[in-house]
Amino acid sequence: MTAHDPNEACRVVIVGMMGSGKTTVGKLLAEATGWARYDNDQLLDSLYGMTPKQLVEARGKTQMREAEDAALAVGLKADPPFILDAAAGTVLSAASLEALRGPIVIWLKASPETLLNRAVGGAHRPWLDGGEGWIRAAAAERQALYASVADIEVETDDRSPALVVQEILSRLRGLCPALKRQVGQ
Repeated sequence: MTAHDPNEACRVVIVGMMGSGKTTVGKLLAEATGWARYDNDQLLDSLYGMTPKQLVEARGKTQMREAEDAALAVGLKADPPFILDAAAGTVLSAASLEALRGPIVIWLKASPETLLNRAVGGAHRPWLDGGEGWIRAAAAERQALYASVADIEVETDDRSPALVVQEILSRLRGLCPALKRQVGQ
C-alpha cells in the first residue's frame, strides 16, 4: 500500500488474474465515476498491432511481457483521473511492479475455479492451454506480488460486478478525496 496525495487527481489501476473481473469492473467503475478508462490489452494492441496471444506466438513470452510493461507505462501517463485495467502478469515485471507503487491499486481476487470458468473463451489469452493447473500455479505465484501493491483488495467470487463496484467506490472514497468531492458525499 502506498501513500497517496489527497490533492492529486485519482489514478486507479485494477490488477488481478485473468477472469477476476478487471475488464467488467473497470468499465462499470468508469461509468460510475465518469472517468476515462484504459485497458492494458487495448493499449498493447494499439502499440504493437497484436493481442497478447499473437505477440507470444510471433515474438515469444519475454517480448510479450515487455509489451505489457510498455502498455502499462503509456496508460499511467494519461491525464488523471482514470481507471486502468492492468494485464494479469503485470506484477511479474520489476519495472511494472515499481510503477504500480504510485497509483491507487485495486486487486480483484477470485478462486482458481472462478478464474478458469470466467477466462474460458478468451481467445486473446495465451496461457489458458495449461488449464486449471496453470491458473492455480500462476495465482499462487502472483498472490504476494498483487498484495504488495494493493491498496484495496476485493473478493469477486459469487458477487455481481455491480456489488464489487459499489464496494470499490465506498473504499475508494477514503483514498481519493477528489472522488468524494465529485459525487458530493
